Amino acid sequence: MIRVVLIDDHAVVRNGYRRLLDAEPGMQVVGEAASADEANALVLRTMPDVALVDLSLRGSSGIEAIRGMLARRSELKVLVLSMHEDAGHITQALRSGALGYLTKYCEPDAVIDGIRCIATGKRIFSPEIAQILAQEAVNGDGAFAHLTPREFEVLRMLVHGESANHIASSMHLSPKTVLNYLSLIRQKLDADNDFKLLHLAARHGLVDINHAFGA
Repeated sequence: MIRVVLIDDHAVVRNGYRRLLDAEPGMQVVGEAASADEANALVLRTMPDVALVDLSLRGSSGIEAIRGMLARRSELKVLVLSMHEDAGHITQALRSGALGYLTKYCEPDAVIDGIRCIATGKRIFSPEIAQILAQEAVNGDGAFAHLTPREFEVLRMLVHGESANHIASSMHLSPKTVLNYLSLIRQKLDADNDFKLLHLAARHGLVDINHAFGA
């Protein structure tokens, strides 16, 4: 029996996948969470084999959830199921420990096959995700390749309009630590102000710049 937890901030989505997976022989959904903090507690409580994780969660993203869950249960296998198809999110999710990455456009059978695949320790990617990763390999390091997963998370929250204090609270860090991260991020990306960071993030699909400016 493959024990699965669902990490997604939409209850309707979780309910849909619960029905799908509970109807599948050899699979059982043992818990659900809507945030990284809830996911960390859930993993300790249910001891699952596989986590199906969306990257857009309440507060910190699924990337932080992946790091936190694996810190608490190293045997856990993580499969990302997300709308994000930019190289930054994909690369950082894999760096954080995810074994597979599927898009939410995939068919239900692909999700079931993906769970079975990573439960054995194998990697799996949607065709479009595999293409993006191959393109990154051909072109060399991507824009955010030199950022750690935690630095990437700070950047992601910043370009989505979060203040340093809010980022600190969401990530359980001190405001001073967040400011130190921001300084390192600017150095690594050669951006001396937040406006340049925003444009860089928009250029590489991390944020919609029209949405960021309220257009």
